[in-house]
Amino acid sequence: MNCSVLFFAAVKNFSASTTPFHVGVVLNLGTRIGKIGQTSISLAMDEFYASHQHYTTRLVLHTRDSENDVVQAASEVIDLIEKEHVQAIIGPQTSSQAVFIADLCNKTQVPVISFSATSPVLSSIQTPYFLRATLNDTAQLTAIASIARLFQWKEAILISEDTDYGRDIIPYLIDAFEQTYAAISHRSLIVSSATDYQIKEELYKLMIMQTRVFIVHMSAPLGARLFLNAKEVGMMSKGYAWILTDGITNIADSFDPQVIDTMQGALGVKLHVPRTKELNEFGVRWKRRYQKEYPDEDQLEMSIFALWAYDTVYALAMAVEKTSGSNREVLKYIQEEKFNGVSGEFHFVDGHLKLSTFQVVNIVERGGRGIGFWKPDNGLTSASSISDNVGLSPVIWPGDSTEVPKGWEIPVSGKKLRVGVPVNKVFQGFVKVERDNATNITSVSGYCIDLFEAAVKRLPYAILYEFIPFENEHGESAGTYDDLVYQVYLQKFDAVVGDITVTANRSLYVDFTLPFTESGVSLLVPVRESTHKNGWIFLKPLSVDLWLGSLAFFFYTGFVIWVMEHRINTDFRGPPSQQLGTMFCFSLSTLVFAHREKVENILSKLVLIIWLFVVLILTSSYTASLTSIITVEQLQPAVTDVQKLLHDGDHVGCDNVSFIKDLLKQLHFDKSKITNVGPEHYVDALTKGDQNGGVSAIINEIPYIKVFLAQHCKQFTMVGPLYQTAGFGFAFPKGSPLVGDISKEILNIAEGGEKEKIERMWFGDLNACSIDTNTVNSENLTFQSFSGLFIITGAASTCALAIFLALFLSKNWQELKNLDSDKSAWQRLMSWWKYYNKKDLNSHTFRRNKINDLENDSVSANNGNGEKQEECQTENQRASSFSDAKSDEEELEEISCSR
Repeated sequence: MNCSVLFFAAVKNFSASTTPFHVGVVLNLGTRIGKIGQTSISLAMDEFYASHQHYTTRLVLHTRDSENDVVQAASEVIDLIEKEHVQAIIGPQTSSQAVFIADLCNKTQVPVISFSATSPVLSSIQTPYFLRATLNDTAQLTAIASIARLFQWKEAILISEDTDYGRDIIPYLIDAFEQTYAAISHRSLIVSSATDYQIKEELYKLMIMQTRVFIVHMSAPLGARLFLNAKEVGMMSKGYAWILTDGITNIADSFDPQVIDTMQGALGVKLHVPRTKELNEFGVRWKRRYQKEYPDEDQLEMSIFALWAYDTVYALAMAVEKTSGSNREVLKYIQEEKFNGVSGEFHFVDGHLKLSTFQVVNIVERGGRGIGFWKPDNGLTSASSISDNVGLSPVIWPGDSTEVPKGWEIPVSGKKLRVGVPVNKVFQGFVKVERDNATNITSVSGYCIDLFEAAVKRLPYAILYEFIPFENEHGESAGTYDDLVYQVYLQKFDAVVGDITVTANRSLYVDFTLPFTESGVSLLVPVRESTHKNGWIFLKPLSVDLWLGSLAFFFYTGFVIWVMEHRINTDFRGPPSQQLGTMFCFSLSTLVFAHREKVENILSKLVLIIWLFVVLILTSSYTASLTSIITVEQLQPAVTDVQKLLHDGDHVGCDNVSFIKDLLKQLHFDKSKITNVGPEHYVDALTKGDQNGGVSAIINEIPYIKVFLAQHCKQFTMVGPLYQTAGFGFAFPKGSPLVGDISKEILNIAEGGEKEKIERMWFGDLNACSIDTNTVNSENLTFQSFSGLFIITGAASTCALAIFLALFLSKNWQELKNLDSDKSAWQRLMSWWKYYNKKDLNSHTFRRNKINDLENDSVSANNGNGEKQEECQTENQRASSFSDAKSDEEELEEISCSR
């Protein structure tokens, strides 16, 4: 439509008091969105001022066609500002145009309002005069990532337009997917001018990739051509998943039926606008206006861009009415406008429309079918459920399938998986690479190979693969295991199968399957002769300090009892040599509770009871430990831990092609003490030992050590583990969907017993030697183990001795004090000893013996007087029972009765 016609039509409606406000409109009038926007703008102008006839201001529109060119758009804006003196601009239509125009208008302080430029690069902070009457492209990315997470897709490929609009979204989409632990595995950029051949060529590249989830972010015209070609090459069939951003979804209903047919099964997101009576009535008016302005065109469905364009005119017209004509004031008031327009709540927040709700649609039949919603607070909710029910309604996928795509497939049309395998001349039971010189054919076998093939056979889909040895031109290994794993990261191998240890460093570059072997690094050491063949084995249960401590307490306890019994007990009297022998024999005989001496003192009895309890514990513990040493056959390692090796400065051996050497350096082993020892030299190196040019221990991973010990378990043993690893696993590229499926099948193989069968076929019975990975020396009992018992018996003996001496001194102090008081201290001490060495005739023991002697004499003298004798015996027994409480005179009176 000629812009001059619009201008004169607007002037015709002016009243004398109307103030014009010139507004430039820059659109791509040859595109679908441009035509939709133009129709909405003209309809809004008519309807707004028809219902606001009292307004004193009028918008005067000056429309320009940018011809889908950035330079042309900028040129038109300059012309509008300089010649038409416009005070605001509606447009431009594309993000690439908006980047230039926003900067231009920011310098001239002319507000720019675009209802279709969505690039996140456009910022109201950098260009405050730019307003976006639409949503930022980044607003929808969390919703798209939530869809991928809902269907458990770990990877997706982005197909975008090679423009600012298509490129600017990439980092934000990557971040959104990383938040859901997924990834954008590939980015495909297609130029707007690409031919169908070029589009197909790009699609063919995507077909040979494993990922089957595609996110499409491009303009509608290019998007339509993309799906037409995708349909032709077979990428709109079962197993594929397509997600459309709102740039296409918003106008998908306006596509030609032929294009809609090629998009069947795709998902898309778009702003949700509730269907209301007012919106339906507006739709009727809009279609009528569009048909009037473009009578030769097919009828289009009204899109969200039509609503945003309509509401933009309303917001601008209301803001202009509140101003005095200043551009700055217009910018201020339009950002403050807040009303319910045909697109819903119209309100600017940080320079763009406020985000509310996205609708998830499924392209089926003639257009998009709503299957759910996404809100910032609630996430995804089904269209047929209550708001707090997470999920989506049933989806019809490409190929008219109801089965959720896995998100990846092994491309049948692609090349075989290149599976790298290590070339190792040792431990070939894990991976064995052989070359037939006659046919020049290389064969790969081994435990790891059979396990991998068994897992692949269980997969619900076929995989084509070939094993490629990691070797140089001489048939030798082309590098270390780290180098081999890194080839996957460099995309030279699609996987690595073999005895590959899962380590943290390697996991930075690849993903590992579930480990399929025992984990850990241990010591392989010689076995020393078992201690039970030693003639002095009976000394082993107790440590030296416990032997010495026990003897000391034996003698001390015997001494304490001797001191308390010597004056009152004839068993503890006699010549010095006899007394010394009694003292020691008494204490030692308590070991077998065979002491014949009877103690009389109550304190001695207390000490003896406590000591016998200690002896009982000691003998029981000794017997148990000795029995264990003699009866239990143990492989005693010559080295028990790595710290002993470090302390003694011994040489240790390791495999030069593994990560063990780096581990030894981390454990602070001197480089000169680390010796490269291949498995074929393990026996020789360990037999020689450190002193004879060999090594004291071999440090290697447990699976290797178990294989070695299966043939040498009588000579060597394993100590550890000294370092934990995750075991062996298969390596795949980061994010490979094969990792999860192979890991699941490894578990099934292990649980079904097939893994054990494969292991026996290659290694035999690895548990035949009863390998104990935690072998340690039998610990003997120490003094510290029984320190509590010794403290108790020692304290009891010492306290009893102190009480006895205190009673002795208090009873005999008067005599001792006057004994040889005029002589030297040594002579007095000897006099005291002689006094102590005498019998205590007043003690109960000697008084009882004296009574018994008198009884015997009385019986002999009065042998015939039976009746009297029985009475006296009765009295004597009663006297003996209470002799401790009676005086010597009372006892003698009782004895006289017998005479």
